[in-house]
Parts: sequence; structure tokens; C-alpha cells
Amino acid sequence: MTSPFEDLLPGTRRALLHRIATAQSEGRAPSVVGAVARDGRTVWSAGRSCVDGHEPDADTQYRIGSITKCFTAVLVLRLRDEGLLDLADPLERHLPGTGVGEVTIAQLLGHGAGLAAEAPAPWWERTPGTTRPELANVLGEQPVLHPAGRLHHYSNPGYTLLGSLIEAVRGASWEEVLRREVLEPLSMHRTTVRPVAPAAGGFAVHPWADAILPEPAEDLGLMAPAGQLWSTAEDLCRFGAFLAEGDDLVLSAASLREALAPATPPERGDWGGGYGLGFQLVHGGGRTLVGHTGSLPGFIAALWVSAEDGLVAVTLANATSGPFVGVVAAELIGIVADAEPRIPQPWRPLPEIDQELLALTGPWYWGATPFALRLTADGGLDFQPLRAGGRRSRFEARPDGTWKGLDGYYTGETLKVVRRPDGEVSHLDLGSFVYTRAPYAPADAVPGGVDEQGWRGL
Repeated sequence: MTSPFEDLLPGTRRALLHRIATAQSEGRAPSVVGAVARDGRTVWSAGRSCVDGHEPDADTQYRIGSITKCFTAVLVLRLRDEGLLDLADPLERHLPGTGVGEVTIAQLLGHGAGLAAEAPAPWWERTPGTTRPELANVLGEQPVLHPAGRLHHYSNPGYTLLGSLIEAVRGASWEEVLRREVLEPLSMHRTTVRPVAPAAGGFAVHPWADAILPEPAEDLGLMAPAGQLWSTAEDLCRFGAFLAEGDDLVLSAASLREALAPATPPERGDWGGGYGLGFQLVHGGGRTLVGHTGSLPGFIAALWVSAEDGLVAVTLANATSGPFVGVVAAELIGIVADAEPRIPQPWRPLPEIDQELLALTGPWYWGATPFALRLTADGGLDFQPLRAGGRRSRFEARPDGTWKGLDGYYTGETLKVVRRPDGEVSHLDLGSFVYTRAPYAPADAVPGGVDEQGWRGL
């Protein structure tokens, strides 16, 4: 049955169109396309153009620049999940001879390897990839600018290395692996390495006059994994829906959570965002957005996902500069989320209850500080403070009976249920901290013991 709430309200649709029209007009772009998906389905799209009667739509290709990095990162994480590499591995182990092989795969994914931001001259975005036939041509004579792991320094050559890593491990081209392992499973048939009609042409707009200049669309060669792709608003909405939920045919929800968590410190002065393993993270307006922006001569693009709101927004323009597409895409999400808040699913009891787990729920005390342990709908545990300022984390079960922290302070840490010889629960051990059912009781569970006289008045 079709829900009456699946389609956006007329007022919301008009507000979205107004935002896109304003972006095209004030940003002086030859054309702009915007799209919004809600709960995995595209619910709105529109285009504006400087040519009457030729508005682009959600099936028109634009070049998406560095959004390509998200796809490259997914391919690397697939290799890790298959056990073919570890993110802590030095690059040299899988791609020898680069000259920067001591940096780790994780550092390359999160732009924490300290590599230069760009390839040596000539300007790589406006010259054929054949200008840089070898990795040495991409890296240049001084590829390392900062100590690895110390700061976030965005690096396009770093993603060239990751593309070559994928090719070395898979034994196939980056383009072939991408198509087979990501694009086809997600039905992204309009995302390609080279433009396929209908596709927008790229332009520069004169800063002081209403004049345009065609931009070249070079094949980037080895640099392709950093920014080669062409895509559509519809296809990127599909990719955004995948980022929100995961897809075991491509990458699990657990691996996506890892990719979308901060991997390196933000650049100085950039405290409103961060970078995960191939994805930008933006905090603002009371929500967290994940995705990426992108640009190449003639094109700018943005893809943002708000998993909490169940929304994806895409903005594409065929101008080298002009509309702030990252801001526009974020505002498209805000328009829908504020006008039509997500309707929560009905509460339902769990299908079955583990009585031993149920007995663990309720209050626990770290010293005298109260916490609450709750069962979650996905069979996990939620451990949260009952006072402001405490540390909250969610946990998933391990086969050995312990629990692994998924987020917050205790990410990756182990929660254990400690039992007495008779099988009764004594306390919880969370990263060596002891949580008891009553403040500092039982005394034998508390390291250092408890004063024999117990609690007392003044």
C-alpha cells in the first residue's frame, strides 16, 4: 500500500525549487540540478538552466569530482572486509615501490598520510592523464609535506595511490572493479568514467561579466580514483541511500559506520566538520551530514546524507565556481526535515526476549554515578548515564559472550558480565571499570575495597 506521506507537500516542493532557482540565478551557473531522496526513494528533483526549454533533470550527467573518492574508499573497505588487507597495513605491503610506502592505508583514506594536496605541475585537472603515466609523475620529487598521522591534509595523489592499490590487489582496473562491485549492485547505471548523453558541458563564468567559457573535460588517467566520475542526481540519491543503510552486496552497515566516523583531526579552524575514511562529515543546524563535495573545471557537486532524518540531497552545477553547492544541498535537507519531520515507525515489542539479558537491564553504578543499561531493537545494548555529561555507548554481542563498543568513548572497548562461582552476576567490567548494582556494592567487586563502616551521615 502506498503511504499518503511518501510524496512531499506542495509547499515543500516549492521551497526546494525556489532554493535551486536561487542557486542558479545568484550563483550565475549555466545550469543547476537538485534532488532529494527520503527513506531510500527520490521524492523530488528539479533543474534550472540559462537556456529556455532545456532544463536538465535527474538523469542528466554532471562531473562529480571528489565525490569519486567515496567510491574508491568503499572499494578499499571491501578489500579489508574480505581479509585481503588491513587498514593498518603500510602501503608498501601491497603496492611496493612508490617511495611513500610507509604510510598506512587508513592514513591515505582519511587524508592523514601527510602527502601533498596536488600532483606536480602542469595543473592535473586541466591536462590529460597521459601527462602522468607513472605514479612517480603523480607524486613528484617531494610527495610528503607533513609527518604521517599528525593532521588532516587533503591529498588527491593519496587517492591515486589507493586506486593503484585496488588494481594491484584485485588484478583488474579501478574502473572495472568499481563497475562490478559498486555501480552494478546499486543499479547506478548512469554513473560512468566518461560522459554518456545526456550530459552537461562544463563552463567557467567570467567573474565581472555575464560571459561563459567552455572548460576542457580531460581523462585523468592514474588520478581517476580521486575525481574522474560522471553521475546524475538520481544515481547519487541511490548512493546516498546506500550510505544511510548499508547493503551487504556492497558494504555492511558496520563498515559504513566505521567509514563515517572521524578518522583524523580537523584542519585548524575547521571545527564544524571532519573527515572519515573517504567521507566528509559536517555538523551544523542541529544535524550531522555525511557525504562529499566535488569540483573539476566546469563542474561542482555535493552529496549529503542525514541518516537521522532519512534524507539525501544532491546539488550539481556545470560551473567551475558559483553556487555554493555544499551549502545548497545541506539547505535542501533542512527544508524537508523542518517542514516534514520524519514520522517514526510504530513502537513494537521485541520478537523474543533473552531472559538473562533482560535481567541485566536497569541501573548500574560506576562508583556512585548512575547509568542505565537497556536492550535495543537490534539485539544490542545501550549504556547511558542518568546524569548530564556522562559517557554513552552502544554495544553489539560477540561470539564469546562479551560485548563490543560501537560508538562514543567506548568504541571498540569490551563490556563483560562478571559472575560469581554460583553463576550469579557480580558486576560489569567495561574497559576495566567496575559497574555494580548499588553504589560501591558488593564490596568484593570494587578495586581497592570499600570502607568497612559503609555509607554514613555527617
